Amino acid sequence: MAWDFETDPEFQKKLDWAAQFVRDEIEPLDLVWPHDNYKPLDDEHRRIVDPLKQKVRDQQLWACHLEPALGGQGYGQMKLALLNEILGRSIWAPVIFGTQAPDTGNAEIIAHFGTAEQKAEYLAPLLAGEIFSCYSMTEPQGGADVGQFETTAVRDCDDWIINGYKYFSSNARYSTFCIVMAYTNKDAGPHKGMSMFLVPTDTEGVVIERNVPLMHEPAEEGSHAYIHYDNVRVPATAMLGEEGRAFEVAQVRLGGGRVHHAMRTVGMAQRALDMMCERALSRTTRGRPLAERETVQTYIAESYAQLAQFRLFVLQTAWLIDKTQDYSKCRKDISAIKFLTPKVLHDIVSRSIQVHGALGVSQDTPLAHMWVSAPVMGLVDGPTEVHLRQVARGVLSGYTAVDTLWPSEHIPSKLGAAESKLGIGGGQR
Repeated sequence: MAWDFETDPEFQKKLDWAAQFVRDEIEPLDLVWPHDNYKPLDDEHRRIVDPLKQKVRDQQLWACHLEPALGGQGYGQMKLALLNEILGRSIWAPVIFGTQAPDTGNAEIIAHFGTAEQKAEYLAPLLAGEIFSCYSMTEPQGGADVGQFETTAVRDCDDWIINGYKYFSSNARYSTFCIVMAYTNKDAGPHKGMSMFLVPTDTEGVVIERNVPLMHEPAEEGSHAYIHYDNVRVPATAMLGEEGRAFEVAQVRLGGGRVHHAMRTVGMAQRALDMMCERALSRTTRGRPLAERETVQTYIAESYAQLAQFRLFVLQTAWLIDKTQDYSKCRKDISAIKFLTPKVLHDIVSRSIQVHGALGVSQDTPLAHMWVSAPVMGLVDGPTEVHLRQVARGVLSGYTAVDTLWPSEHIPSKLGAAESKLGIGGGQR
């Protein structure tokens, strides 16, 4: 039996290096280029970004979510969680470390389901950090409900012709390719009738109708595309995985994505807590630091406890994934940390905003960006309500109903049996 809350010394050195590196070398990028982290690199960006990526590679911390055969280090989810806590502080850090969403999940499913040709064309440059990708799944009328999807792919000789609309296709405007989910056999239903396709964004008929900005993005920086696939013709070799297996592919991708969002949120929430504590010690009202005010102390204590619980749950889930090597066996816990992610971030950032006062609701601190990230976390990779239902079903599956009038912990019903077992009292009543 082993319960250990320490990181092995060698990897801890890497984490210490990463923490300093993010603060000193990467966080300045967040200030000067806050909306450029997913854009293709021009000469000015490349001059600064490429050497930073090389330093990460030199530390053997590049693309830590992947196995060595794919360019990663094979560290597993536990170590990735510890690293992602650090990267979650910064907008640019995941890109510099090769662990940015949605590319991590997209790389994972290409590695798992792709052919050798697909891996050479798409996976290799994606892992090298030379291109970005898009996961084009949700639709305007159905959101993430696959039962409501309407996009189709129809076979035409050696090609497939894709038609339909996709909404909130993250990062499509800067991506080299999209992974598109479409019906290839509507009669088979969503779980057996949909397939995945690798579609280059410059393919004729791929029309970005709008780039929708998130709440914190300027309109011109919108990065979540509303796409019309208008008679998009792709070869049969563009199919990712087997025909009719898109739902299986999606579950592999989304399982990892949900965990990684939670990991990074730990770091973002910790930064909000750090800011709260610093402000509480530094700001004075009526001659006393805010840190001496009972309400502020309550904010800090509740935030510390809430984050500590969440972090341990995330680490436990990461450990379980490493142990089982199967996201489907960890579905209940993955869904649990998924629906906790937006609440933890919302609560801690909200308290930090209160302690910062008017400054907290301005754009002069990172809190504004953190604040609007909370509702985004409640929707990406499946809405909170779906995951609540998934967790409830998972928990209930471990229990059975009783066919007696009273519940199994009904004291009067149990008392007589206990007395008989111990040879005391009046026996069964």
